[in-house]
Amino acid sequence: MANKNSNLQSAKNTKDDEFYTTYETIESEVAHYVRHFAEKTVLCNCDDPFESNFCKYFLKNFNILKLQRLICTSYCASAVVGTQLSLFDDTHQNLKKGVGYVLDVVKFSNVAGEISDDEIAQFLQTANVIRKLDGNGDFRSPECIEYLKLCDIVVTNPPFSLFKEIVTEIMRYRKKFLIIGNQNAITYKEIFPLIQNNEVWTGYRFGEMKFRVPEYSKPRKYRYWVDESGQKWRSLGNAMWLTNLDNDRRHEFVAMTKTYNPEDYPKYDNYDAINVRTIRDIPCDYYGVMGVPITIINKYNSEQFEIVGEANHGSDNEFDLFKPTIDGKEIFKRILIRRRA
Repeated sequence: MANKNSNLQSAKNTKDDEFYTTYETIESEVAHYVRHFAEKTVLCNCDDPFESNFCKYFLKNFNILKLQRLICTSYCASAVVGTQLSLFDDTHQNLKKGVGYVLDVVKFSNVAGEISDDEIAQFLQTANVIRKLDGNGDFRSPECIEYLKLCDIVVTNPPFSLFKEIVTEIMRYRKKFLIIGNQNAITYKEIFPLIQNNEVWTGYRFGEMKFRVPEYSKPRKYRYWVDESGQKWRSLGNAMWLTNLDNDRRHEFVAMTKTYNPEDYPKYDNYDAINVRTIRDIPCDYYGVMGVPITIINKYNSEQFEIVGEANHGSDNEFDLFKPTIDGKEIFKRILIRRRA
């Protein structure tokens, strides 16, 4: 359906891209990476310390994950500051809108398992671990870059309109990360070569995700609702986790049961490659270049395939090799792959 692919692009264009991730979404994804977190410093650099479920998750599981340190920074334009807890900064002043904050936790609780909400609330209100930032809290600001340098792993849901920028910063400082974006980002010139070179890959949840959105978010015709408490929600059909933390999914092989024939696999008008309609249609006996849906990235195994490029407009970047047309009819953008021998 068209609305599945248009929601995030619309958000990107209008900058209405404050999507607050549910605790369950974070919990189910991070569960696949527990081994990576022991004795590590985690940075959530687009997350309100007083509201973000990323912050809440890592506080509740601080000792289970055996974290060394947790740092959460918020942007000064936060739409949700102070809506859940009456918190104070290290000068005992109420948190307020229009100010960037940082939560910095080095040691937290003696509980071996999950830490209770009550203990977290008490800790945040009394431990002087939240302070005002000197700057506005933008993850690209010099102050927040210093926190980026200190961390081992970035875990966050950045504004979708700034997805390219945050990945660029993370890779510049050679950090591990686990972040949420939209599937269209796969073909960005800043992202595609990282996937092609096997430097980053997708996580487990790839597709449907629901998010809380701020009060100012405008109603949508599709994938929008208000719950019984008045909280606004949106769901997005083309969300994804992107990461450079190793996971089991990226080592799984795509099952191929179809065989090649020219009738079912026509070639493009202007490039020597066959068109494959769906991932399950990849032929087991073809070793030339194939154009496949961009969702191949979520099943991509670099031991089974190599990524040759993409077919979109033929002019977006050096990796965009041609505009995909068959018998003069343009089709949706494709990732170009080739089987490894």
